[in-house]
Amino acid sequence: GTWAQYLEKFMAGRVAYGSWYNHVRDYWERRKDHPILYLFYEDLKEDLRREIAKVAQFLGRELPEAALDTIARHTSFEAMRDNPTTNYSKVPSQLMDHSVSPFMRKGTTGDWKNYFTVAQNEHFDQDYVQKMSGTDLCFRTQI
Repeated sequence: GTWAQYLEKFMAGRVAYGSWYNHVRDYWERRKDHPILYLFYEDLKEDLRREIAKVAQFLGRELPEAALDTIARHTSFEAMRDNPTTNYSKVPSQLMDHSVSPFMRKGTTGDWKNYFTVAQNEHFDQDYVQKMSGTDLCFRTQI
């Protein structure tokens, strides 16, 4: 379908794996009782090493600087985009058609602005506020 059709299905929760809102809200609430670490793409793009250190700390590990550097090099968007074990390029086209859209697209933040119209953005923002009310979860949409 079109982008507009997909956006409406997404907001209604009629996509693979169901409602994104429910999924995110449930895990956000569960973090109060279970060790759950939230990471955000914009934060990873802003400072990958910092976020890797955050994961290590969450896991109760302290990593030497050289290990942080190695992990950052191997987990950068560019390295993972070019790695067949992380970019899903070996997945049969019947399951994922990379000619339509590769699994790892651009790796940039704020690219949503190239797809959402002003009206769609306003509609999504209203939907988000309604469905995520009562949570203090905040997403950044750009760096």
